[in-house]
Amino acid sequence: MRQPHVDSLCVLPLAVERDGFELRRRGQLVCRALGLEGHELVRVVTVLSEVGRDLLGAPGLRVDLQVESSLRDSDLFRARFTWSGPRVPGRDALDAAGRLLDHCRYAASSGENALTVGQRLTASSGGPGERAERARTALRESGDLSMGEELRIQNRQLLQALEESRAQQEELQRLNAELEETNKGVVALYSELSAELEETNTGVVALYAELEDKSRQLRLASEAKTRFWANVSHELRAPVNSVIALARLLLAPDADPLTEEQRQQMSLIAGSGSTLLALVEELLDVAKAESGRLEPHLVPTDLRTLLHQLRGTLRSMARDGVRLDIPDVEDVPELVTDEVMLTRVLRNVLSNGLKFTTAGEVRLTVTAEDRAGRPWFVFTTTDTGIGIPQDQQDRVFEEFYQVLGTHQRGQPGTGLGLPYARRLTSLLGGVLTLTSEPGAGTVVRVEIPARHDLPAQDAPQSGAADGTRVGSLVVVDDDRTFVELLRPVLHRVARKVTEVSVSSRAVDVIRAERPDAVLIDLAMPAPDGYVLLQVLARDPETADVPVVVLTSSDPGDVDRSRLTHARAVLGKTHLTPERIALSLAIDPAGPDHTPPAEAGEQRTSGEATP
Repeated sequence: MRQPHVDSLCVLPLAVERDGFELRRRGQLVCRALGLEGHELVRVVTVLSEVGRDLLGAPGLRVDLQVESSLRDSDLFRARFTWSGPRVPGRDALDAAGRLLDHCRYAASSGENALTVGQRLTASSGGPGERAERARTALRESGDLSMGEELRIQNRQLLQALEESRAQQEELQRLNAELEETNKGVVALYSELSAELEETNTGVVALYAELEDKSRQLRLASEAKTRFWANVSHELRAPVNSVIALARLLLAPDADPLTEEQRQQMSLIAGSGSTLLALVEELLDVAKAESGRLEPHLVPTDLRTLLHQLRGTLRSMARDGVRLDIPDVEDVPELVTDEVMLTRVLRNVLSNGLKFTTAGEVRLTVTAEDRAGRPWFVFTTTDTGIGIPQDQQDRVFEEFYQVLGTHQRGQPGTGLGLPYARRLTSLLGGVLTLTSEPGAGTVVRVEIPARHDLPAQDAPQSGAADGTRVGSLVVVDDDRTFVELLRPVLHRVARKVTEVSVSSRAVDVIRAERPDAVLIDLAMPAPDGYVLLQVLARDPETADVPVVVLTSSDPGDVDRSRLTHARAVLGKTHLTPERIALSLAIDPAGPDHTPPAEAGEQRTSGEATP
């Protein structure tokens, strides 16, 4: 690395007080020649005087005024004081040099002591030696000055420095006054903003408290609605099932013969009961969908059978002069979906078409399409009915909304059909769209994927109903009407059926009978089904007996944590021998197994009966 270049300007011995004045004078000349003016010049000269006076009297004291040139850093004017002997600079002189100048370094040795002080120079266009030469020229041309002249020059410099300091002080006072005024404005603005913010925060807190209260009220209302639907499920579905079952028992081929008029009346009772049951189930599904508890049960679906059932169910709804066209399907891709949901979607759409079509036809077409390598089914319902005005076509998908005018004149309905169908279609992964023109009919397209990934719990179970029967079965239920209706179904499942209508006697009967299986209703006078199930699970004599729980409520609403001993939970709606046999064939995973919702149950579209 290249060392800095040092030019010596002059060497001055310091032996007497007069030499100190000469040092100050030459220092001024050199500073001006090197471009140091104003405060910088005063600081340099002051430090030179202070150090020279402090060291005066030291043996061999002298000062070398120099210019140090560097390619990397700024040039430096420095004064190097050297002397011999034990003399050391005073603390005040060193502090003044370190505080006022850019460079201060003291080095002591046995032979010579050196104190170097200096000030950086501003950039110059000349070469490294030009500044040093200007300084030497200034020193040569200066001549000698008397002490009086030197003092007068120092006084002028001090007065000039004082004047500059006074001007700076006045400017500082002015700036302080402006800053104080600004601070007052800032404080006032801060106070105003703080007051506004506090007022806003008070309003936000009040609003938050109100929203919290509203949220709590909504939550309580939602919980009350859930309890209401659960009660509706139990209180409506059980008697409706009884009405349907009794009517169809009377219509069975092996029942006592009825007159033609009686048979027609019983058919009307059965049909009305089925319609009422379907409406109740749709209302419950809407409530479950709103709470996010309605989920599809995906199973391989026989589309041909599904369409055949729709054809038989809806044919009676067609008026005279209206043709219902539901096709048979051949060579279509496998359909894996929720059969019940799809049936309800198509039934709602087709029944809507039949309701508002007085002449012509209601036609369903089924096509399979390939979309990005995945098969989809498109069910298109076309009718020649009265149509829907353009401004009403979006509103028909609002729950409980019904188009006014001729559309509703003399037509029953709740306004749930299309909203319910669209919601179910969405759960099946598809879309439902509608186009219509007043006087020209309506077209509804239902598009769903042909296949979902089939969850393990929805896959067909081995050991389903295979025509075999268990030896004995005990049914515990206080609803005598339901048990009477269920009796023919149970005799197709078991060779011997024991009925217990008083739950307090159930444990004794089960111990005595040692049945192959037990069916227990949940909603009974104490002890209810929950308690009875726990008693059976704790008793070593009955712990291994398979138990199936029956409920009039939605099986998804029961307390699963209290049913760990049950093999399955079945809704009382549409109980069939196949459903019961399938539930009894499910092997439990262990004593802590929690039965899945509707374990082993094959849901139906609403037409099957006990």
